[in-house]
Amino acid sequence: MASNKMKAPASDTKEIVDVPWAYRDTVARLSPGGRYIDMESDVDSPWVPFGESAAIKHLMFDVRTNTYSNILWMKGPGTIGTHLHRGNVTMVTITGSVRYLEYDWLGTPGGLILEVPGEAHTLVTEHPEGCKLFGWMQGPIEFYDNQGNYADTVDVWWMITHYETYCKENGIPINAKLYL
Repeated sequence: MASNKMKAPASDTKEIVDVPWAYRDTVARLSPGGRYIDMESDVDSPWVPFGESAAIKHLMFDVRTNTYSNILWMKGPGTIGTHLHRGNVTMVTITGSVRYLEYDWLGTPGGLILEVPGEAHTLVTEHPEGCKLFGWMQGPIEFYDNQGNYADTVDVWWMITHYETYCKENGIPINAKLYL
């Protein structure tokens, strides 16, 4: 019987350990670096309206890979229109519950939602308090109207414009930490 002998070494050290790394200087020169974004308060990013009954808290924009992260807040029962993903999406339900009309599952707090390119669906919450979803999206999302006609494309550039326009209109400083 095979045994997994890989184990993380135990540690009780609560100090910075100097790890030898041949590319330390290159990383320090070129990496945008790690950062912390507070998603609970509005300190790092405000809630930006997304239609009449939803809002987005932008957490990260990476123009190199067309990747963006945010919290989608549907403030009560409602729908986010039919959309087609051209990239991967990973979401975690934070509060409330959510589903897609096209599937037979219900996302509840802590649940992981994985979406792949080429799938079209319609996001719905019937929860009386709506839902909040953490999302990590890569690539464009095409939105369609009720007759299946193309309406708009949302990508990292759309998300940046959404965030920056709201901030400028409301006298909120643009947070450079959100940009990788």
